[in-house]
Amino acid sequence: MAPKKSPKTHSPKEAKPPSSGSKKAAGGDAGAGTGAKYSAFTWLAVLALLGVWSSVAVVYFDIVDYDSVIARAQEFRSNFSQVLQGKLRAYDADGDGDFDAEDAKVLLGLKEKTSRGRGRGQPPEDGPAELARAQEPAEERSAYRRAARPPGEESAEERPVASTAENSPAMSEAEDADSEIQAAVPLPAFVEDDFVAVSARCLSGEDADAVDTSGVLVEEASSQETVVESAKDLTSSKWTREDGPSAEAEAEPRSEPVEAQSETAGESGGPPAVDSAKDDVTNSKSTQDEEAAKRTAADETKGKAKKKKAKLLNASDKSIKAELDAAEKLRKKGKVEAALRAFETLVQRHPESPRAHYGKAQAEDDLAEKQRSNDMLQKAIGSYGDAAELPDATPDLVRAALKRRAERQQFLGRMRGAVATLERLVQVFPEDVGLKNDLGVAYLLLGDNKGAKKVYEEVLAVAPGDGFAKVHYGFILKSENKIAESIPFLKEGLESGEPGTDDGRFYFHLGDALQRVGDQSAYRWYQLGHERGHFASVWQRSLYNVDGLKAQPWWTPNETGYTELVKALEKNWKTIRDEALAVMDRNTGQFVPEEENLREKGEWGQYTLWQQGKKSATSCQAAPKTCSLLERFPEATGCKRGQIKLSAMRPGTHVWPHTGPTNCRLRMHLGLVVPKRGCRIRCTDQTREWEEGKVLIFDDSFEHEVWQDADTLRLIFIVDVWHPQLTAYQRQTLSAI
Repeated sequence: MAPKKSPKTHSPKEAKPPSSGSKKAAGGDAGAGTGAKYSAFTWLAVLALLGVWSSVAVVYFDIVDYDSVIARAQEFRSNFSQVLQGKLRAYDADGDGDFDAEDAKVLLGLKEKTSRGRGRGQPPEDGPAELARAQEPAEERSAYRRAARPPGEESAEERPVASTAENSPAMSEAEDADSEIQAAVPLPAFVEDDFVAVSARCLSGEDADAVDTSGVLVEEASSQETVVESAKDLTSSKWTREDGPSAEAEAEPRSEPVEAQSETAGESGGPPAVDSAKDDVTNSKSTQDEEAAKRTAADETKGKAKKKKAKLLNASDKSIKAELDAAEKLRKKGKVEAALRAFETLVQRHPESPRAHYGKAQAEDDLAEKQRSNDMLQKAIGSYGDAAELPDATPDLVRAALKRRAERQQFLGRMRGAVATLERLVQVFPEDVGLKNDLGVAYLLLGDNKGAKKVYEEVLAVAPGDGFAKVHYGFILKSENKIAESIPFLKEGLESGEPGTDDGRFYFHLGDALQRVGDQSAYRWYQLGHERGHFASVWQRSLYNVDGLKAQPWWTPNETGYTELVKALEKNWKTIRDEALAVMDRNTGQFVPEEENLREKGEWGQYTLWQQGKKSATSCQAAPKTCSLLERFPEATGCKRGQIKLSAMRPGTHVWPHTGPTNCRLRMHLGLVVPKRGCRIRCTDQTREWEEGKVLIFDDSFEHEVWQDADTLRLIFIVDVWHPQLTAYQRQTLSAI
């Protein structure tokens, strides 16, 4: 029985008996007649109507100021977000200054943690590197410098940021881009630019995010690894990528080297060595990985023990610390213009304050990046020097200012100034081996191999186990053609695993040196280089590549899509031959000897008509019909990463196994004068012979080798073309090599 309703809590109306519609109420006793009259649905309907009319009343009579409510909510959200980010910033794993989804992935183990700072061996990041840098003329670049930075980056002195016009570099007709990576051959002395360090205050520097002063090859996004079979398409592994932003590496099964299928491949010391070294590769890599892990753990422990905050304030700077901190806070918040004004004011009020000058330099540096202004960057370079030269500057500030100054000067292509800066640093900090190593790299970038060699000899005298110095010293010895002497330094340097040593060029040169002394372990090092992401495969070892391009050693005309060019060459081969022979008859000296250290023996001369997409008017005057024919085919004449040239090879010539610098081109060989026997070319494990009037097409980013064992001259016409899968945009924007 339902309890009686209290009259204190229910009105008389609520006490009336329920309607006959409720059987339960109707069938109850008298006491039950005091139950609820209305159903739950009725009350819900009443409440809903009350809510609607209340809302109408609020809006109609403007009872609530919604604008102020929304503004306060937004302010609360903003403040709360800032507070939350401030507390979660400790969990910032990718170094971008806040906690976001990417950091969460790292904490959950879904993504590798990225380093906040860049060590000596890390690749450069985007940022200041976006400032325009010009492809330097060939006579102003060392072989090390060409390999150390991505091709086509232009010196600020050669092209303003806003300018799109390019100065035509001086063309050496004998210069073969094949060897820009393979052979470290010093070039003529660097021609000093218009910026000269006139005093210690004019020391120089650059951005570590823009130019890697360790000389480490730029490492970009990985893609699928190569299946090294000549009959299959080959795609790149983790190698230098130039077609867009980097992506995360995808794990793929490692490729297996191809077994030898020809006697020629065997005699070249090629494929057999790869398979026979598989176990050694695995064991060596496992051992190196274990050693690297131990070194990493030791370095982390050592780093934690030594880690301390740099002391940038001297005694007088501490009196204006609040003002310095306020200006620095603006800079770190990205308010660069305001920060620069604040530091400029401090410099005016306290001209002897090193920290104020250093802050001004940093603000100018940041503003140069923001505005993409080389002029502003030049101001920053001067300000870094001013800060370092003040009498009461702390050692930490001097080091930081001069290192940054040297980096920024290198970024602008002012190599001599950068060398002067680093020399000054070494004078101030003579016990710092790392600074000496950086100085050695600066000499190499300048093209002064002798200066670099002297520096590394000094480093190895006091630190004989320094892997960075060893690998660079070995690089220099090989550039001097001291092949056998270079091998132990390159090998021990790579085995050290020190920052700055895991570089594709060092694997390349070690393997090349081993090949030249007949050591079959060369392919083991190529395999390691491939597994570490420097080469697309054991065979395809170019270092400047566009990801995803079809990769195979030999091509047919139909596969390239350049059938009209092939037909034109084969149809007019006699005309091309006659002009080539006429050039040789008039002045054989016009065929410039190959000087890139690719020959084991013999004579090999070249006569260049186009190079890096630029026509040699002088050369074409001697071969007008040939040049007129080629001008119909922009895939050849516009190939900025190739050449069009005549190649004459005398009997008894052997060209070492080598690879071209890029996968962005294919190479056509048209036979002009070909002896019946004794001339052959190997690309990977396949060997072919030329025929007069016929075109051979291969991808010279794969290892190839040439023999001329005939009794008479061999003369061919070489035509490089863009890889057919490159888009029109890529062909237009890719830098020249």
